[in-house]
Amino acid sequence: MFSGIVEEMATLVGLTKIDGNIDFTFKCSFVNELKIDQSVAHNGVCLTVVKIEDDTYTVTAMKETLLRSNLGLLEIGDHVNVERSMLMNGRLDGHIVQGHVDQTAKCIDMEDADGSTYFTFEYECNKEMVRRGYFTVDKGSVTVNGVSLTVCDPTENTFRVAIIPYTRENTNFCDIQVGTVVNIEFDILGKYIARLQDLK
Repeated sequence: MFSGIVEEMATLVGLTKIDGNIDFTFKCSFVNELKIDQSVAHNGVCLTVVKIEDDTYTVTAMKETLLRSNLGLLEIGDHVNVERSMLMNGRLDGHIVQGHVDQTAKCIDMEDADGSTYFTFEYECNKEMVRRGYFTVDKGSVTVNGVSLTVCDPTENTFRVAIIPYTRENTNFCDIQVGTVVNIEFDILGKYIARLQDLK
């Protein structure tokens, strides 16, 4: 479980395709604190550390993960937002994030807001997805590339988020432009409510 509060950006330094999977090797400041089998969120995707060597660590993304996320688009030198799993005795500063990315979205607009920035994202939506809880609500939570954010102005298939300068400078929101593909995880509470309604 994660909180959506990004610790830092890791740099992709190695990429190996093995059958339908991809091994990603990253460099970040806390490599020496990691252990094999530990969970780390990468752009919001929970992946398991499988190797640590030479101040780098490696994780494996399977085909299903690659189909649902933007990880398959990564290139050497790209930055990803990383967060280690949440300590149960800590504050939940963001919201409950599972690290199970639901789908991707595309940035379709950026607007200055007196130093902060509004980003608008568009995602595929249909009745079946809504029935499963894949939607956003005004002032609800959404995770974009692993960052816990508050939804503004949702429509059937778009939403806006306001990014303060600190978040833009310290996450890979600094790299997002119109056309950039991001990972989104919808709020787990909405999914449970949708499932309960479906069972009635």
